[in-house]
Amino acid sequence: MNKIQAEKTALVLIDLQKGITALKGAPHDTSTVVRNAAQLADAFRRAGAFVTFVHVDFLDGKDALHPDAEMQLPPKLSANWAEFVPELNVQPTDHIVTKRHFGAFFGTDLDLQLRRRGIETIVLGGISTHVGVDTTAREAYQLNYNQIFVTDAMTATSIEAHEFPCKFIFPLIGRMHATKEVLAALES
Repeated sequence: MNKIQAEKTALVLIDLQKGITALKGAPHDTSTVVRNAAQLADAFRRAGAFVTFVHVDFLDGKDALHPDAEMQLPPKLSANWAEFVPELNVQPTDHIVTKRHFGAFFGTDLDLQLRRRGIETIVLGGISTHVGVDTTAREAYQLNYNQIFVTDAMTATSIEAHEFPCKFIFPLIGRMHATKEVLAALES
């Protein structure tokens, strides 16, 4: 893996919030994803890179999408559902994005904040691989960002849901690496 230029790279972590990390993950359990994401966030901060945490939340439910679909998303079950898990150690210098749907770009200021900082590459992780991460990755591709997918800092509701974007989408729009490889490339 090539060296990561911290000043041109942002770490973007998707939906590592209490209501979503409480769900069962596969192939990685959510505690592993959170642990790897926390390591990445600490290292990216030390390197001076831009760190962004994305969470999904709703004001009154009227701002949520309600498609006529065969499957429904799990409901918001608690008052702290959208809070980031404390293990991430979110800092005041981290950028927080609140989204109302799957992707982190549409309807948010993420692209604006990245471009103002000269960011060319985003490093993505989070939950779920096949929903929030995949949608954000496709949006980033359309916006011409280089992408690195940290495959052990993401998980889904099933192995198949995780593997589909990792096998068929992510290789078309970026590079895939494990946490330890990304950390080594950042420090080199």
